Amino acid sequence: MRAMLVVVLIILPSAFLSGGSDDSTQIIALITIFAALFTIVEYSATSPSLVEFRDAPPFNRVRFSALFATVLCLSIIFRGYAEPSQLTRAFQNSGQYVGQVIDFPFSPARLMVDMMPDTASPAVVGRLRDAAGLSYLISLISIIWFVTLLRLQHWPRRGGSFNVWINLPTFDPTAGGDVVRRLNRDGRVNIILGFLLPFLIPVVIKLMSLLGNPIQLDDPQTLIWTVTAWAFLPASILMRGVALSRVAQMIDLQRKKAYANAASNGG
Repeated sequence: MRAMLVVVLIILPSAFLSGGSDDSTQIIALITIFAALFTIVEYSATSPSLVEFRDAPPFNRVRFSALFATVLCLSIIFRGYAEPSQLTRAFQNSGQYVGQVIDFPFSPARLMVDMMPDTASPAVVGRLRDAAGLSYLISLISIIWFVTLLRLQHWPRRGGSFNVWINLPTFDPTAGGDVVRRLNRDGRVNIILGFLLPFLIPVVIKLMSLLGNPIQLDDPQTLIWTVTAWAFLPASILMRGVALSRVAQMIDLQRKKAYANAASNGG
């Protein structure tokens, strides 16, 4: 089921939009096969190699839901430019309203608009602003929802066991230093990076265009994935930082309980 959901996510833009070339279709097919196999292997293995918090829902569920919602909403918006309907107009109006609200000087949405070359048509710039507004709103809602679930469900334990090393396969506990201190440090770094990335990604894209490697945002599918990455990656990294901080708090609390029990038993 997880692999099927990943497949649906990847093919959504090409399914909603027409006009893709044969090369792009083949590339999407290869990416879809690889992503499905990777998901099956990671979730069927005893110990995952890259997927974090595999056994600690709803961390990955919230992130995937936010990613899926972003791609779906943007696909509906861009389908409306070719085949308008009441549904597509509703999504376009929502994106336009949110885009205008958050499009103020030095905002992430304004930086996304300013990265476009001067030769870009006003229609493409307007579509980029609408897509950026709606995707940024979805990322903010996902962060708020994740933090709310942490409080309500007492994540990560939720009354059961929590294996730190299985849920954090990329974290090496033997690298040196106190585990709690390192988790808190990594959590803070991820939170700071999550706040900064919406401002840094447009700058990087602008530099790439100046160096002669511009991203062709005239293509709707390219624009969808670019805006999705711009909104989703910072939110995902920020949620990871919050999650690492909660794990550090859990380990520190367990330590204190163990020390208290040892002291009461005369250990």
